[in-house]
Amino acid sequence: MRSPFTRTPLPRAVLLRLESGRVVVLSVLLGALVGGLCILLRRLLGWLAPIGPTLAGYAPPGTPGEGGLLIAFGQPSPWLLLTLPLFGAAYAWLVPAEPGGAFGQLVRGYHRREGWPDPREQARTLGGTLLAYLGGLLIGRDSLFTLIGQLGTRLLGRVTRLDAVETRSLMLAGAAAGLGAVLHAPLAAAVLITEVLYRRFEFEFEVLMPCVLASVAAYAVYGVAFGFGPLLDPGVIGLPAPAQLPALGLLTLLVTLAGWLLLHACRLPPKTLTDGRWRPALGAGFGLVTAVIALWGTPAVLGDGSGWTQVGLTGFLGPEAGAQGLWRWVLLALGARLAFGGGVLPSLGIGGLLGVGLAGWLGTDPALSGLIGAVAFLTVTLNVPVGATLLAAAWGGDAALPLALVAAGLAHSLSGEPGIVPGQVRSRAEGARGGSPLPALPDTVRALPRLPAPTPGVPYEVSAEGSGDARELYRRAVPRSWQGARLRLLALPPGVEVVGVVRGGEIRLPRPELRLTDDDELVFLARPDAYAALEGVLRLPGS
Repeated sequence: MRSPFTRTPLPRAVLLRLESGRVVVLSVLLGALVGGLCILLRRLLGWLAPIGPTLAGYAPPGTPGEGGLLIAFGQPSPWLLLTLPLFGAAYAWLVPAEPGGAFGQLVRGYHRREGWPDPREQARTLGGTLLAYLGGLLIGRDSLFTLIGQLGTRLLGRVTRLDAVETRSLMLAGAAAGLGAVLHAPLAAAVLITEVLYRRFEFEFEVLMPCVLASVAAYAVYGVAFGFGPLLDPGVIGLPAPAQLPALGLLTLLVTLAGWLLLHACRLPPKTLTDGRWRPALGAGFGLVTAVIALWGTPAVLGDGSGWTQVGLTGFLGPEAGAQGLWRWVLLALGARLAFGGGVLPSLGIGGLLGVGLAGWLGTDPALSGLIGAVAFLTVTLNVPVGATLLAAAWGGDAALPLALVAAGLAHSLSGEPGIVPGQVRSRAEGARGGSPLPALPDTVRALPRLPAPTPGVPYEVSAEGSGDARELYRRAVPRSWQGARLRLLALPPGVEVVGVVRGGEIRLPRPELRLTDDDELVFLARPDAYAALEGVLRLPGS
């Protein structure tokens, strides 16, 4: 029997195939578009990159996968005391506390009903991130590429008509495409973007497919221009001797403890201070602290740390790598609430350096220890155990996979649910009900009459057995199969009623002749079990 929830004459199985085929095509097109934008961004970075070293008199080592060298240049100049506070203040002013940096915008936008910032705000965030990255602050170029992926989705939306479901999925897919290109690990980036949405170990598998397709397509385009070598090259990694396993376990515990302490240290500054008018001044203070450490402590604090991690993985650093990692730990603790260092590469750099430093004390292989440290620290700070494991496998080979998987699982189980990315929710259930409150409903709102209940045996029928009488409000975008339909034509299961239509930020009465548009949102009054059945039939946002 054909479901009355759809207005199309096609059977629902055929409709779902057409919809999934459209998502596949859009994901590949988006990946190709973002890959081209990433090529332009890397060309721009190659042109602008000498500005920071010219002002500072020092250039941190880069990673080989992004054209970096394994040596540092020069000595820090006193000009750092003037330039870095300016870069820090400009970044804190251009990137407000909400929606935050690249990952903060991505996660908050996915879970909130109002969605992502408008393109102007995202372009402003991109400009601030570019300034801070060129200045050598704790930012990481992965944030730039993640933002470029989100802007690529905006460009695709201007050419192709996207509904609410496609926009939410493709915004994540665009970010995965940009991240996969800069990390040289498309599968790991796709899983990481899908995984970072929640503090618990949860996935949205309907989002994972677009992320994988877009990330692979973007890396294919990006790699044609810049090659397909790994971002980090630890060399040949073999399985460790059984006698080294206890030392590697201790290393994982110590790095996990460092990440757990970081999460609690980040919460010490009050939000009223970091999110208020003093935010640019605090950004300038962060730049000043970075400059002082670079001048009188160690210049290794400049940059995102991935270059020094590569030096440590190749065996050129000993216990001093741990000191570099601790300095960067301090900077991340100071700057996390100001959106400094909220991406992948800063956490990876800190964990990798701590792992290499501990390897010098524990007598373990520095390459394997650095990868395990990066996996553990990244897992704790971003809540991405599977994504972190796949990154280690992408760079270190299959032999690194077993220990990386154990380290990620141990770190995630011990660190709990807190994370450094603002906007993360505990679970999908919380994310589906999160966001801004509904506008007040008019007193005259009344429910639409429903069609008779479906006959027994229809998949969307809801049994009344064991279900409560309490009903709740749900607000969801109009599904594609309902766009253009009049309200009187909608068939709803028992226990679900339309009580309002949100159009232009206002609640309208659900008049039977009102025709729905793709920009509308429906307000349902329903029992939770009945609404769950409706979500199972209609591919609504947040389902």
